[in-house]
Amino acid sequence: MKPTAFSLFAALAALAACNNLYSPTISVPPGPSFKVIRAVGDSLAIADTLNKFRAALGGSLNAPNSPPADSGRREINWDGVPAALTNVDNFPADFFNVNSKRGAIFSTSGTGFRVDSSGFADINAGLADQFKAFSPKKLFMSVGSPVLTVDFRLVGTTTNGLVKGFGVVFSDVDRANSTRVDYFDANGVEIASIASPAHLGAQGFTFVGAVFDSAIVARVVITSGDAALDASSQDVSAGGTKDFVVMDDFVYGEPRPLR
Repeated sequence: MKPTAFSLFAALAALAACNNLYSPTISVPPGPSFKVIRAVGDSLAIADTLNKFRAALGGSLNAPNSPPADSGRREINWDGVPAALTNVDNFPADFFNVNSKRGAIFSTSGTGFRVDSSGFADINAGLADQFKAFSPKKLFMSVGSPVLTVDFRLVGTTTNGLVKGFGVVFSDVDRANSTRVDYFDANGVEIASIASPAHLGAQGFTFVGAVFDSAIVARVVITSGDAALDASSQDVSAGGTKDFVVMDDFVYGEPRPLR
């Protein structure tokens, strides 16, 4: 890991014991300045933090399928995904730039993506009570890998875009630092790496987000836990060896043109 990312990890680790974590602007030379907004807790605590994150992004929520805008944000909460694309392992990588236009394209080192309404019990019955949805009732994961990449496009186009910030709600982070979001600029340079704290109590939520001074983020890489879900393994909280983590809401700045 680059020295700048390492030093950021060290600074954030000291904050992980707090229930609601909101940092002042951080500047780790020679990288850009940004605000880290993190939280752990129940749905009310996460909702409050999400509102702070939205305020930091600025502007209003731009509706799905609306054309590219000069400001504001986009959000993904999975619940509007049609039944034919729910509880299957081939959710389209470009759904949120083609079917429901929001300027996000997914990729993974695994085999696909899944939007799930069963709490992933359809994959592993032992996980039936493991995951709770922040915005009921659908959740999201990449299949065959815990790593998901999100690239940004000017909404509804194939033109690369940049966002001012990105945040994600995680469900059931049992181990601090098993889950993180890495941010990259248009040149592929890592400009921030932010670990999620562990949740508090059963089926808790965490939120991880960063907001920069301007639209500079071309890509985020999300690592959700230690491993991908499978048909037989159990989560560490149930006596297993791996921390299984899934995702709910994504919130990010309106994708803007490369400069």
